[in-house]
Amino acid sequence: MTRRPLRPTLLGLLSLAAATPSSAELTRMVIETRAPLPAPSAGEVTAYERLGGYAIGALDPADSRNAVIVDIDKAPRDGEGRVRYRVDVEIHRPIGDSNGTLLYDVVNRGNKVAWRFARRSERFTLVWTGWQGDLPNRGETLRATLPIATDSGQPIVGLSREEFIGKDTETPIVRRLQYPAATLDRSRASLTVRHNERDPRRRIDTWRYLGNNEVEITHPGPPYDAGAIFELIYPATEPIIAGIGFAAMRDVVSHLRFEKTDAAGNENPLTPGSVERAIAMGVSQSGRMLRDFLYLGFNQDEAGRRVFDGALPIIPGSRKIWANHRFAQPGRWSKQHEDHLQPGDQFPFAYPETTDPLTGRRDGILARCRASGTCPKIAHVDGEFEIWGARGSLLVTDGDPAGPRDLPTPADVRLYMVAGTPHGGAGLSVPRRETRGDCQNVLNPLGQGVVSRAILVALNAWITDGTAPPESRYGSAEKGTLVSPLEARFPNIPEVTYNGSFNSLRVTDYGEMPPREGAEYGVLVPRVDGDGNSLAGIRLPALEAPIATYTGWNLRRAGHAEGEGCGASGSYIAFAMTAADRDSNGDPRPAIAQRYRDADDYVARVEQAARRLVGQRLLLAEDATSIVAEARTVSGGWRLDRVSATE
Repeated sequence: MTRRPLRPTLLGLLSLAAATPSSAELTRMVIETRAPLPAPSAGEVTAYERLGGYAIGALDPADSRNAVIVDIDKAPRDGEGRVRYRVDVEIHRPIGDSNGTLLYDVVNRGNKVAWRFARRSERFTLVWTGWQGDLPNRGETLRATLPIATDSGQPIVGLSREEFIGKDTETPIVRRLQYPAATLDRSRASLTVRHNERDPRRRIDTWRYLGNNEVEITHPGPPYDAGAIFELIYPATEPIIAGIGFAAMRDVVSHLRFEKTDAAGNENPLTPGSVERAIAMGVSQSGRMLRDFLYLGFNQDEAGRRVFDGALPIIPGSRKIWANHRFAQPGRWSKQHEDHLQPGDQFPFAYPETTDPLTGRRDGILARCRASGTCPKIAHVDGEFEIWGARGSLLVTDGDPAGPRDLPTPADVRLYMVAGTPHGGAGLSVPRRETRGDCQNVLNPLGQGVVSRAILVALNAWITDGTAPPESRYGSAEKGTLVSPLEARFPNIPEVTYNGSFNSLRVTDYGEMPPREGAEYGVLVPRVDGDGNSLAGIRLPALEAPIATYTGWNLRRAGHAEGEGCGASGSYIAFAMTAADRDSNGDPRPAIAQRYRDADDYVARVEQAARRLVGQRLLLAEDATSIVAEARTVSGGWRLDRVSATE
C-alpha cells in the first residue's frame, strides 16, 4: 500500500522530544526567510516585510482544552506523552509602526485571502498558518503535518464516503480518494448513482480502483446525465487527526501574542509590544473553520487566556466545518445538489444559546467561550447565497418548522447579509462576460467583499477603542423580510424558472452510511421587491439603482440535473433597455429607460446610494469611488435621452 509522507515526518517530530521541555508554549518556531514585499501600489504607503517558516507544537491530550479533539487519544506520543504537529507559518509585518492588531487570516485550502480585505495603509500585522492536514504540497500552499490515528499502533479501518459529479460528458470519471482504501476488494465497497440529490440510490458496478488512492467510474448513461451524483462508500484507513488544526491555530497565535521565546529559546518573530490585540478572519471554508474554532472552545489557550479579541467569519452561513471528525474532509461543503450530506452542518447554528426545536438540545456557537470568559467580539458577514445555500436564516431564527421565530442577537455580535450577492463574487454590477456554466441563468457578478472590507475596519475600532460597529443588518421573520421560499414573491420573468429550491437541512445521523435524515428545519429566504431583488440585508448601490435582478440562487440547466440548485454563483438577470423591448418580452420589470432619465441620472443614483452606505460605515470611501466609476463605465454607451421613457 502506498503511504503518505506524514509518518516519517511525524517520527522526526517525535525525535525532537528529548531536546524540548514540557510546556504549553510552542516547542519551536523557526523563521527561515525574510524579505521585503514588493513596493506598495498607489495610495498604499505602508511597506511590509515577509517572514516565512514553520512551527512545531506539542499538545497535552489530557488537557480538557485538547480532549475535545476527536481521536487525540489515538495519536502517537513523544517521550513526554504529548502529541506533536508541524504547521507552515507566514507573517507580513509592517516596516515601521503597526496599528497594534494582529490579523490572523485562516487560510482557505492553504491559500491566503486577507489582502482582498485589508489595505496596507491600515498597518495590520498579518499572520497565516497551515491547519489542514490533507493538502497536496504545491505552490505557496500553507500546510499542516498532523498525526494519523491508530488503534494501539495498529491501522484504523472505517467507512469513508465520497461524492463525485462528472464534467459535461466526461467518462471515465477519474477521482482521487480522500483517504487510502484499506482493501482493493470492491465487494467491500459500494458505488451508487442518483439523478437528483433526494432521489433513491441505484447501485452500479461500472467502476474500479486505480490503486488505493484513486478510482475510475464509467458513466452509465441515460437516464443519468452530466449532473448525476456518484456516491462511493468504502473501507478507508489512515485517518488524519484533523481537529489538531484548531489547536495549532490557537497555539501559534497565542505564542505570537504573549510569549518572548519558544521552548527551544528562539525569539518571538514579532517585536515585543507590537501586538496588543488580535482578530481572526476566515472566508468561506475558513469562515466555517473559524465558527467551529469558537464552538469547540479553542479561543481559550492552554494558559486560560483569550486568543482572539475579534472574529470576522465571512460567508460561512450557519455552518461549521467537517474537520473534527474521524475521516474528516474539510475541503468539502454542502450545497443543495452536490455534497449535500456531510458533518459540520448540524445544530447549533446561532451564536447565542438556543434550544433546538427538533432535538430539544440546548447549545450555541459561543457556549464554551461564554463559560470561560474568552469570547471575542464577532462581526459575521454573509452574502445572499448563504441564505439559500447555507441556511443563513438559522443564524437569526430558531428554525422551528412550524414557523421560525426571530432570535436575539448578543450585544457582542453583529450579523450582516449583503443582498443580491453570490458566494464570493467579483464585485461588479455587470459581468465582464456572460457565462452560465452548468446553470440556467447568467452567473452573478456582484460580491460582498466591499462590505467585508468596511466591517473589518469597524471591528478593529470596536476592539481597539470601543467604537460600536454598525447595527446588524441581516433580515427578520417578524418584520417579514425573511419568509418561506413560496412566500418570496419572485416575479414571473420570461425564460427564468423560480422553484424555491434551497439547500434544506434535516436532523441527520452520520453514524449510518449513507447518513440517515430525519425532521427538516424551517429555513427562510429573502422577500424580494418587484424586480426580484432582496429586501433583507444590506442593499448595495446595484440594488438601490438597479439595472438587473441579482439573486443568491441559480438552477442547473438541462442535461446537468435540471432544476436542482446550481452551485453558489447566483443569478444575473438583466433588465430590458427600452419599454418596447420589455413589452415584447413580457418582462414585468420596468426597463432601464423607464427608470433613469439618462446615464448621468443613473450614475447620480448609484453615487447617492454609495454615499449613504459610507455614512452608515458599511462601505469605505475608496470602494464607493470605485463603484461610481464602474457605473459611469457601464452607462457610457447609453443614449436614454433619445428613448421615450413611456414607449
